[in-house]
Amino acid sequence: MKWLGMVLLAAVCLLAIFAAPRAWNHLQPYQQKRLTTFLDPADDPLGSGYQVIQSKVAIGSGGVGGAGFLKGTQTQLRFLPQQHTDFIFALAGEEFGLLGTSAVILMFLLYGWRGIRIANRSRSQFAGLIAAGITTMIIYHACINIGMAIGMLPVTGIPLPFLSYGGSFLITCLMNTGILLSTGLYRRE
Repeated sequence: MKWLGMVLLAAVCLLAIFAAPRAWNHLQPYQQKRLTTFLDPADDPLGSGYQVIQSKVAIGSGGVGGAGFLKGTQTQLRFLPQQHTDFIFALAGEEFGLLGTSAVILMFLLYGWRGIRIANRSRSQFAGLIAAGITTMIIYHACINIGMAIGMLPVTGIPLPFLSYGGSFLITCLMNTGILLSTGLYRRE
């Protein structure tokens, strides 16, 4: 049975390799530019690569302890665009350093661990799937946003849950967390 999974994974990888050139031709020019900028942001440092470069500079300038609350040069002098929404992790990296970003990542890991624990202990399969789905959504958004801020993933505009500015996304995350906690609270009935 184990070999079947390996064969399926290999087949999906081969399919993706052969489909990539065809998919590239169907992308809009701005989408192609976004992907090439992800691979080499220094190719257009004043254009499409500007945000990623400034984000990396902001995170790197924070060092271990950070510059201090509201004392980061990249963020206070507005070198980092969209710092309150898409690049809030870079702001945390500059102002609170490695310790602050580690705390943010640790909180999301704790959220994921608790969410999966609630999903495993739920009283019904439906409640478990709801809990797993909510946990996956929050952690997925966090991984994409953090990966985008450190230059490991293309810039997509996905906000960082609970930290990015934006009312509707924050309300959605809080409502989903309430459902998750409710699932964990009523698991024994």
